[in-house]
Amino acid sequence: AFGFTNVLIDIIKNEKPSHIAVVFDPPGGSVQRQEDYTEYKANREAMPEDIRSMIPPIKELIRAFNIEVIEVAGFEADDVIGTLATQATEKKLKVLISTGDKDMAQLVSEHVTLINTMSNTFMDERGVAEKFGVRPDQIVDYLALVGDTSDNIPGVPKCGPKTAVKWLNTYESLQGVINSAESVRGKVGEYLRESLKFLPMSCELATIRKDLELENSIDELASAKPNIDGLRSMFTELEFRSWVDELNTDHTHAAEKSSSLSSVLIDYEVVLEENRLLVWIEKLSKAEIFAFDTETTSVDYMEAQLVGLSF
Repeated sequence: AFGFTNVLIDIIKNEKPSHIAVVFDPPGGSVQRQEDYTEYKANREAMPEDIRSMIPPIKELIRAFNIEVIEVAGFEADDVIGTLATQATEKKLKVLISTGDKDMAQLVSEHVTLINTMSNTFMDERGVAEKFGVRPDQIVDYLALVGDTSDNIPGVPKCGPKTAVKWLNTYESLQGVINSAESVRGKVGEYLRESLKFLPMSCELATIRKDLELENSIDELASAKPNIDGLRSMFTELEFRSWVDELNTDHTHAAEKSSSLSSVLIDYEVVLEENRLLVWIEKLSKAEIFAFDTETTSVDYMEAQLVGLSF
């Protein structure tokens, strides 16, 4: 729970999201995938009890941050995230998905990027190509060919990443590989032809849904100030003494502090896109009074270049 809290605070501090949600898998996982393939995730070990016991307090922590907790019965978190990413893209919002799951690479696009908070690395379209050797739109086909032992998705026997990349670079898609199966030589070609009957199912199992009907719209996931009393209560209960001390500091002087929590509690935003500028123009137009300043490269007004405006 402490590690999760640190990661969440870092994401809010560093990325300053205009909208944010945390998505959980529901009990029972994906009903549809299990109906399609009864062995789906059949070999996955149960979550350790010491981790499972932390899920409820983690959810309470998230709510204390005034962040929406989303869990949709019958659908995996991946499908919810895929749907939210699609809806956000339609609204021309840039999307950042915090995950270490390779399956999520299929969602990467011009507007969607992944961040692995364990290694603090980002993966865009170029990053997907460099890591996997294929484009994001080929990732599902790649996963179907290679298979996934963690999800128990069958692939083509003896078809490793290099072979899958070679086939997809040659035939462009899984359907292209299937159509050309007779021309693939060697033992792996035999395995491919024997696998043709279940490859479409493997592809379907690996495909993240993007069309769920969700109760929460993107607009309802707008960032909000944390509930300080709620955070203090949860930090105290979980014995996060450093964060309790942080909250007990006089926040009227929080702007002078450099800690990550203070930067989260202060309500500010760096505006780099027109849609967010319009939001702030509306806020300013409704304010009874506001101050503004220019940010420049020099205090010499004859030489200074404008960097930005602060309000």
